Amino acid sequence: MVNDVIDDVKTRMQTSVDVFNEELRGMRSGRASTAMVEKLIVDYYGQPTELRQLANISTPEALQILIRPYDAGAIKDIERAIKQSDIGVNPNSDGAQIRLNMPPLTRETRQKLVKFLHERAEHAKVSVRNIRRDANKDLQEYEKEKMISEDDQRRGEEQVQKLTDEFSTRIETLTKEKEAEITEV
Repeated sequence: MVNDVIDDVKTRMQTSVDVFNEELRGMRSGRASTAMVEKLIVDYYGQPTELRQLANISTPEALQILIRPYDAGAIKDIERAIKQSDIGVNPNSDGAQIRLNMPPLTRETRQKLVKFLHERAEHAKVSVRNIRRDANKDLQEYEKEKMISEDDQRRGEEQVQKLTDEFSTRIETLTKEKEAEITEV
């Protein structure tokens, strides 16, 4: 019983960290990154489709993203999706491909990004703490129903706390790395 709870906690906490890491990949830093646009949803012939399924996306220069649609008819839809997104860049199209020229980050923009980064990190930590709370509640219920002993419950809660600390540390490490990347001039 306790091992099942611990395994579930590990899986769920790892998922929280993975989701946070994905968010970080899409967050702008000093360089252009394909992750900023690849998950952008484009209304392609009435179907919501991720941009990465519609085009080849690359970064030929440090501050430029190049999008080459597989279907030239999708260019207008892709441009519309980029304009409606919150990446803050206007698409430049030549009819066959789209270039996104990223403006250099100002100090003010960097500070806003760092603030947003810390908000997202706190959301990830809250998610991990909620998983801990749920697991502890399950362990308490198992002990109440005499499915596990009081000692097993206590050991289980200690293991859950260790996992919580471990995954919170991972989130903090990822946050520090991304903050360094954002503030690097």
